[in-house]
Amino acid sequence: MTENQRQVHALLTDGTTVHIRPAGPDDRAQVLRLYEDMSPENLRLRFFSMSRRSAEQAAQRCCGPARPGHRALLAETAGQVVGIAEYEITEAPGTAEIALTTADGHHHQGVGTLLLEHLVSAAREAGITAFAADALAENHEMLKVFADLGLRTARHFDGPELHCSVQLDQDETYLSAVEARGRTADVASLEPLLRPDSIAVVGAGRKPGSVGRAILHNLRTGGFTRRLYAVNPSVDSLLGVPAYPSVGSLPKIPDLAVLAVPAAAVAATAEECGKSGVRALLVVSAGLDAAQAGALLAACRTYGMRLVGPNCLGISNTDTALSLDATFAARHPQPGTAGVAVQSGGVGIALLDGLARLGIGVSSFVSLGDKYDVSGNDMLQWWESDGRTDLALLHLESFGNPRAFSRTARRVTRRMPVLTVDAGRTDAGRHAAASHTAAAATQAMTRQALFTQAGITATRTIGELLETAALLHSQPLPAGTRVAVVTNAGGAGVLAADACAEAGLTLPQLGTEIIDDLIAVLPDGATAGNPVDTTAAVTEEQLSECVDRLTRHGGIDAVLVVLVPTAVAAATGDDLTKVLTRAPGHRTRPVAAVRLDQDLPVKLLHTADNGAVPAYADPQAAARALAHAARRAQWLARPSGTVPDLTEVDTPRAQAVAEAYLAAHPDGGWLDPRTCAELLACYGIPQLPWAWAETEDDAVLAAERLKGPLGLTVLKAHWPGLLHKSEQHAIHFDLRGDAQVRAAYRDFETRFAGLLTGVVVQPLAERGTELFAGVVQDEVFGPLVLFGLGGTATEVLADHAARLAPLTDLDVHDLITAPRCAPLLFGQGGNGPVDLEGLEQLLLRLSRMACDLPQLADADLNPVLARPGGITALDARVRLLPRHAHDPYLRRLR
Repeated sequence: MTENQRQVHALLTDGTTVHIRPAGPDDRAQVLRLYEDMSPENLRLRFFSMSRRSAEQAAQRCCGPARPGHRALLAETAGQVVGIAEYEITEAPGTAEIALTTADGHHHQGVGTLLLEHLVSAAREAGITAFAADALAENHEMLKVFADLGLRTARHFDGPELHCSVQLDQDETYLSAVEARGRTADVASLEPLLRPDSIAVVGAGRKPGSVGRAILHNLRTGGFTRRLYAVNPSVDSLLGVPAYPSVGSLPKIPDLAVLAVPAAAVAATAEECGKSGVRALLVVSAGLDAAQAGALLAACRTYGMRLVGPNCLGISNTDTALSLDATFAARHPQPGTAGVAVQSGGVGIALLDGLARLGIGVSSFVSLGDKYDVSGNDMLQWWESDGRTDLALLHLESFGNPRAFSRTARRVTRRMPVLTVDAGRTDAGRHAAASHTAAAATQAMTRQALFTQAGITATRTIGELLETAALLHSQPLPAGTRVAVVTNAGGAGVLAADACAEAGLTLPQLGTEIIDDLIAVLPDGATAGNPVDTTAAVTEEQLSECVDRLTRHGGIDAVLVVLVPTAVAAATGDDLTKVLTRAPGHRTRPVAAVRLDQDLPVKLLHTADNGAVPAYADPQAAARALAHAARRAQWLARPSGTVPDLTEVDTPRAQAVAEAYLAAHPDGGWLDPRTCAELLACYGIPQLPWAWAETEDDAVLAAERLKGPLGLTVLKAHWPGLLHKSEQHAIHFDLRGDAQVRAAYRDFETRFAGLLTGVVVQPLAERGTELFAGVVQDEVFGPLVLFGLGGTATEVLADHAARLAPLTDLDVHDLITAPRCAPLLFGQGGNGPVDLEGLEQLLLRLSRMACDLPQLADADLNPVLARPGGITALDARVRLLPRHAHDPYLRRLR
């Protein structure tokens, strides 16, 4: 990894931005100044004495020429070094001694802890497994840093000194501690953006129709309760708001500056804002080229400004203490409890209007635009802590750090529903290499895996998102998928039943006891099957009693009431809709309605006790919403899952195999059969016995030695670049005896002259179910494990499921049960269940290999033979590329 790649920006506890980078010889004077400015007491705690000579030696050691086994990181703000962390390897294998220093005046901001996290990540990449540190026993602040880090720490007292040993395992405890610190810093950094004490709109024009003027108008008419300024050199006031010629001339430096200036002026304006002390930018300007974009982001990082945009609709916070509407939407967002973050301004307007129409409203809204900085991950953490949001709606076209997003979403969605529109279903989003089976892992599949594992409710359209939000906002979650349909028109009930079945819901047959109860309260002619047909003669009271009894029935998880207007109800004066708006009181199961004459796709019918019941114009919409709610309930009821420990895994050997291959092939490539088998063996992945042969005689000897139970042999041709052997007719099956083996080898030599480098000799495997297991390493999402039906038709049938690694025990179960071929694995068809435990182990070992080796670009195991007696990979391909490890959980800004 280059030094430029090592340079990152990250957030301190108070939300300020710090620059973390390697130390170099040019930093010696700054580092020495940091030591010289320390108080005598802090100097003593750092060096165990107050000797200035110790400080000079430390500065020289930190900033000397690069040397093996040493790394020093600096933290700086506004060009000033405020923290130092370094390690030096010791004679103890895998151990490095560390030193940590924070500048006076910057304690209790998390500088030392943040540097230590980055040092841990660098050390783990270098193969270091433990840190050793010495401190005075009275240095309580330093000891607290180690204690709170989240890593396993051992302490040993030696007089006034304390020796600490820190194990660098990246386990769940450590990741959770890093996550908690990141959440605190992230939320603090968003305060100037979403709760600003003052705002300046830069670029608000005098002519109606300009974006800046529209935002200024919305801020003023929306009732923004804090200071508001306009920046326009041509006027003294604009729309009743005082105007000033520049940001620097404002009477008070604003927390937030809204930039609505031409693209060419954005970077310079951002630079002016940063120099003036502005803490956050909202850039609605569009059309920035690469250079302008880079200059904008550089200004934000240099001066520690969080950035929304560019190319966005704006932001809003409907908290009545603030009333912030910095958008150019046509209407002010309605206050409410839904948090909304979108990349598309048009989608944002549609969601704002839809949520207002439903009466849900928004707590805060952020149009992320081109998403240079603030992301969906930031907003999830904001909503988690704002005390107002109970529903999160996302529209994300891209992910900067999907694995960090997944961890955040898993946590947040246990507190509130997180819904998204799956916006990655375009051709561009489905690009995948077509040269191998694992190309089945399209971008759409990867996103689906992310959403499923994180518990995110993914919908396909904005309409479906709003329909589902209405139900999740207003009703309790169903305990399962069992739905009772109640209708006053039999045909409408049939439509609803079909919709429920298509959505994955079930309509159980009702028991005799509940049937008798329902018949007792319904009019003559009613039938109490499922659907329950009340007939058109049903009254309000009868329908109400029917619905109440069903919601109390233990065999039902949700009730769907399907109503059509009838002349009978009109003649008697009954309004059946009132049944839905009565105070539900004792109802603990969700109730949804379908009104076929409804003018809008979904409405919330408000009840007498300030609750609401969702009403849909289409049975399919109602069924989809109920199905999403049932899946959310199922996800919440599951434990988190754990990544099992594996035996017979030799990670150091696997890393050595990968490094040796890439040293010989700097551009990477597909492994030859021997290297491939060696790598798989490092993870205990079962393979069919095989031998490599480069001559006809070697092939005959290998065939004789490897005779399997069937006594038949398989020969597979090999040359660099060969991927699909079946398509090239580069495989011979069912070979019996020396003569057939020789004939097959000669056939390869003739047809593949100039290409053939050897053959793989294997015994013919016994019959079983042919499966596929593989890995695709996505540079953004990380490793994706695929599983499904295998053999030569695997790409045609596309019966695959996918999950992001590392796989938990629950992820593996989901992978095995998701494909359409799953019943075959459990014994359907009369062959008995396959070795399911062995199958789980195979997938877990693939996951471990993918997580251990960032160089692993692709792995194809096809076919994998599954039998009751075991699991065996019959053929395998692995591709390595020169990639470095990337720590997705390391705290850093985009």
